[in-house]
Amino acid sequence: MRTRRLVAIRSTVRIAAVLLLLGIAQIAAGHAILKEASPAANAKVTGPDVNIRLKYNSRIDAARSKVQLMTPDNDMVDLKLDPPSSPDTLTCRATGLKPGEYKIAWQVLASDGHITRGLVPFTVTGP
Repeated sequence: MRTRRLVAIRSTVRIAAVLLLLGIAQIAAGHAILKEASPAANAKVTGPDVNIRLKYNSRIDAARSKVQLMTPDNDMVDLKLDPPSSPDTLTCRATGLKPGEYKIAWQVLASDGHITRGLVPFTVTGP
């Protein structure tokens, strides 16, 4: 009797663990995760013009996504996105940047409807 109870408990724990892992995988699959950024996080780049490229792990809706630049003065500047060259990538260009610390603030809508946000800090050095 005790052995059956132990087997039943172990089976229940295994099933619960599998269901938990499947649930976590479904949640993670629903979000666009930034895989690559240019400039890379904490990179030092030469200004005054900087090309920005953000690549995600899934398709994104570029029309409903946005990229902004946080300046050293903490002002937010909207950046105009280039026409999409790939369904998982956003590109744009920041111009006229002075030396200092900047942050790329991005917000994307994954094809399944989940919104993801993030920041990529970088530093602009003189020309």
